[in-house]
Amino acid sequence: MKKDYYDVLGVAKDAAVVDIKKKYRSLALKYHPDRVPENEKKQAEEKFKEISEAYAVLSDPKKREMYDRMGHAGIDQQYTSDDIFRGADFSSVFGDAGLEDVFSQFFGGGFDIFGGSSGRRGGQRGPKRGRDIQYQLDISLEDAYKGVKKEVKVPRYEYCKACDGSGAKSPNNIKTCTTCNGAGAVMTSAGFFRMQQTCPACHGQGKMVTENCSQCSGQGMIKVTRKIDVNIPAGVDDSSQLRIKNEGEVGKGGAGDLYLLVHVLKHDKFEREGNDLYMNLGVSFTKAALGGEIKISTLGGHVDLKIPAGIQSGKVMRLKGEGMPDVRIGVNGDLYVRVMIDVPTRLSDEQRKILEEFARLSGEEVKKEETFKEKIKKVFK
Repeated sequence: MKKDYYDVLGVAKDAAVVDIKKKYRSLALKYHPDRVPENEKKQAEEKFKEISEAYAVLSDPKKREMYDRMGHAGIDQQYTSDDIFRGADFSSVFGDAGLEDVFSQFFGGGFDIFGGSSGRRGGQRGPKRGRDIQYQLDISLEDAYKGVKKEVKVPRYEYCKACDGSGAKSPNNIKTCTTCNGAGAVMTSAGFFRMQQTCPACHGQGKMVTENCSQCSGQGMIKVTRKIDVNIPAGVDDSSQLRIKNEGEVGKGGAGDLYLLVHVLKHDKFEREGNDLYMNLGVSFTKAALGGEIKISTLGGHVDLKIPAGIQSGKVMRLKGEGMPDVRIGVNGDLYVRVMIDVPTRLSDEQRKILEEFARLSGEEVKKEETFKEKIKKVFK
């Protein structure tokens, strides 16, 4: 079971980001795998990954807010292991000294924060996986209520098959990079650390192209549009993010993932708060005075709402289970109906007289006075 991120770093739950960075820096220096004895390396590696994951979450406002609300479950549902670290600002912790790969591979030991000690020294890591991409999908509240299958057209980049992703016209147009001598990385120093940085000349490829491929203009990638069938689960909320594996950009090492950002369009009748729905219901003066049933349309169909006699304008009535389904467990929220009475703006003498009489009666008396009810119905047709 994962430890609380705040406990891992030893900071208070209301700690400022600057204090979180200071604490993380001191712990990172303490547990860096290459600054401990050989017999302590494995334990230090685990501790280093633990504090780095805690920092990656708590230093990011969006991830931190989600963690504060939902704990580890919220983070695990929303982010993959790689996603947790993606975008985290480690460079400001250790200084700006070309730290692009500070947590991909440390000096000498080749420590990889995502997978432990790898022993690799070179910058080349085999064929690269394609990048993840994000796409926004608009759906109606009705679709969000019942779930829907959508076909989306997603533009993405795939590696060019004409040049096998090299960007070169032919294999003869690929030369070894003279800056890194084909290693794909150069060594830099930053304070306590000695790090491998991606070669700026060949961008980690270890090779240079002398003549470009005519199909991709030397980019090694071509843009295509993919048609993808996506199943949107019932109950999905606005700004929900759905991960579709292997539908991102395609690299020689495999495809990245597609992240669908779902935008639920505003409804002209219902407002949503969590799994609950809210609506205004216009009720005639007669119905409000005498009571009765009104058939109303919900997202799930038609239901009869019983209006008690003498109901006041603004009264909110609850229809249990007529709200949105919970996307995880399927249980529906509730529908709250706000009664808005349509009061006549101009009254005849007869209508005024019957209202004055009505004002002198209690709700129970009105129910019993069948003759009186008929008078109201007659004069307020």
